[in-house]
Amino acid sequence: MGRRGLGTRFRTAAATAAAGLLALAAAGALSGCGATSKASTNGVRVVAAENFWGSIASQIAGVHADVQSIITNPAQDPHSYEPSANDARTLATAQLAIVNGIGYDPWAPKLLAANPAPGRIVLTVGNLFGLRDGDNPHRWYDPADVATVADTITAELSKLDPKDAHYYANQLATFQTRDLERYHQLIAQIKSRYANVPVGASESIFALQAPALGLDLITPYSFMKAISEGTEVSAQDTITTQEQIARHQIKVWIYNSQNATPQIQRLNALARANHIPIATITETLAPASATFEQWQVAQLEQIERALHDATGR
Repeated sequence: MGRRGLGTRFRTAAATAAAGLLALAAAGALSGCGATSKASTNGVRVVAAENFWGSIASQIAGVHADVQSIITNPAQDPHSYEPSANDARTLATAQLAIVNGIGYDPWAPKLLAANPAPGRIVLTVGNLFGLRDGDNPHRWYDPADVATVADTITAELSKLDPKDAHYYANQLATFQTRDLERYHQLIAQIKSRYANVPVGASESIFALQAPALGLDLITPYSFMKAISEGTEVSAQDTITTQEQIARHQIKVWIYNSQNATPQIQRLNALARANHIPIATITETLAPASATFEQWQVAQLEQIERALHDATGR
């Protein structure tokens, strides 16, 4: 899934959104709570802009809320997503809207503003951490941030549905202790066994998980950020990243398989030629039917295997 330059993509998306926003708002207003067949039947109506947050919300909400995510296709680039009239209708029904923020999904707050609803709660993840556009938006790769978001979702559901607050608290406890058990086990295991092992990564997605794993991510951050955002990579960053692979300064190369640009494909080929194990990660749930923890565990297991192959530990 190649990406155009971020500035071009955002300008295109912004122009499209601006041109169609009134139409989308009208569509949402006309359809009201009829956006999905379950909108008025399962208690609190939760809509997440992305399915990684939606999966967590769904597990905490359980039977007392209906949760729907907008971006669910692993082939979809969230950075340049252009909303549809159906998205506007879906968001119009939300009592709790979960938006990533930090410039990642600028279309979502526009649609919410165009379809106001009394009492609606908007949880913007970036605001929880005091982050701004330009900061690393991939907070779902930071285990500590995941815990904070899960806690906040629980609190917001309890505000909207106080009679079931105890239920949501129990769901959160189950999510934290049972559902995420293997996830946390792998994180601790990798950190214990492979602390300070130098690795490289194609995108800034992994920059938020590497510290939790105790890995030394040495790829220039400006390189990873440019690849993530679709902007031009500097010649020096390209040379540095290539040399880190060719000179075996990294033990494992980690890349986002949803953004295998020609430049990244060349680096993948260089890693293979130098017998450096490759582990793949994705930006959104893959497969789309997976839960957050199933997706993350599968990726962490692959990273652990790559580290074992590289170090013999």
